[in-house]
Amino acid sequence: MIDAWKEIVIESPGFYIAWGGLLIGLAFGYIVQRTNFCTMGSISDILSFGDYGRFRAWLLAGAVAILGVALLQNMGVMNAADSMYLNPNLAWAANIAGGLIFGFGMVFAGGCMSKNLVRAGSGDLRSVFVLIVTGIFAYMTIGGLLGPLRVAVFGPGTTDLGEMGLETQGIGEIAANLVGMDANTGYLAAVAVIVGAILIFCFKDAGFRASRRNIIAGIGIGLCVTAGWFLTGLAQDEFADVPVALISLSYVRPSGDTLDYLMRFTAYGWPGFGVATTFGALLGAFIGAITSGGFSVTTFADKGDTLRNMFGAALMGFGGVLALGCTVGQGMTGFSTLAVGSVLAFASIVIGGVLGMKAMEAFA
Repeated sequence: MIDAWKEIVIESPGFYIAWGGLLIGLAFGYIVQRTNFCTMGSISDILSFGDYGRFRAWLLAGAVAILGVALLQNMGVMNAADSMYLNPNLAWAANIAGGLIFGFGMVFAGGCMSKNLVRAGSGDLRSVFVLIVTGIFAYMTIGGLLGPLRVAVFGPGTTDLGEMGLETQGIGEIAANLVGMDANTGYLAAVAVIVGAILIFCFKDAGFRASRRNIIAGIGIGLCVTAGWFLTGLAQDEFADVPVALISLSYVRPSGDTLDYLMRFTAYGWPGFGVATTFGALLGAFIGAITSGGFSVTTFADKGDTLRNMFGAALMGFGGVLALGCTVGQGMTGFSTLAVGSVLAFASIVIGGVLGMKAMEAFA
């Protein structure tokens, strides 16, 4: 059955990636809007109230996505080693610095990329501005004005794990190499241990078990990430003129890709996965806001509010590219591959968010 589906998708990958990505993004945006899923909010809840509910939802989404990737690999839909996250060149300096910068910036921008997408779809013009600035700085960091700085400063902070006999930077393979275990066995053991630990941490809390909203958010968003892997996995064709990259949800570079697509629409065919899921998230949030009575057009309160959001957006664009993803791109999509770099970026985003909130309190 998988082979039959793959043949169908490969015949017209642009069509399926565009419409499939739109639907996945729509589901993601709708879930985030209706459940109030928010990474920055989860950190704020912990610091202000000692409430780990939304943080547990974030971890649950990651656990569901990890299981999803393991299942898809077992089914032959994808090989996570083909994704950018498991590259044996571990860019640890960029992962850590980028995560810290992104986490710090998301506080000043009023939320991470996914939260700003949902707010934009709900009528918040501040978030539209944040998305535009983030997209511009993302492109500046990839190959624009800030590109040479990124390469010069963070390029040396890379370790080639291939020199150690490793094919990827996967936690399972590294653990297997250390104890002399088969790589696949090491991967499955890592999945079992990490997912098991997350599920215990999440569901040992009575408040979380009673929170239907957080459980739905965690499972639903984890399934959206899995769906992204499933779709791009089916579309992979090494003989294609323009091969489809094996990816799933992420929203920093796609914010820049979306601006580029809007400005050069006639030069492109179907939108890529990142652009399609960005449009989908906006549409899903809009539908969620309209159906729940939460749509409201808002804008900046004053000059200080504008400058603060601009500053945060610039940091998210720069930091998100450095870290190779945001709270979704690394915190869930990358994490689902069990890549060491994703774990480093994930932890750094959390630390950066904490530092950002401390800084906000100091300047308040």
